[in-house]
Amino acid sequence: MEFEGKWYIEEMELWGEDYINMEVKAYIQIYEDESGDFQFGLVSGGIKGKVVNHDGRERFEFRFNGMDEMDPISGEGWIERMGEDVVEGKFIFDHGDSSMFTGKSANE
Repeated sequence: MEFEGKWYIEEMELWGEDYINMEVKAYIQIYEDESGDFQFGLVSGGIKGKVVNHDGRERFEFRFNGMDEMDPISGEGWIERMGEDVVEGKFIFDHGDSSMFTGKSANE
């Protein structure tokens, strides 16, 4: 699967670099079985998704569950390859914010 691997989140639409890298270098990790995990700032969780065709391009669409500090969160999102080692995507929180992000392969 072309999305498998660890992707460091370099930039997010709603939050600055100081926040997103507060505890760890922000990332989204996708495994071969189409599950994964992520963390940025004080937000972390697990994901489960699938590769879909969207406007003629493949992307990985997922649902997530996790925590924002001590509060449970859930939502959906997607990640799309923009080049060999570059992705962009979006986290959409249920009943809350949404934020685009860009990332780079952790394997560069």
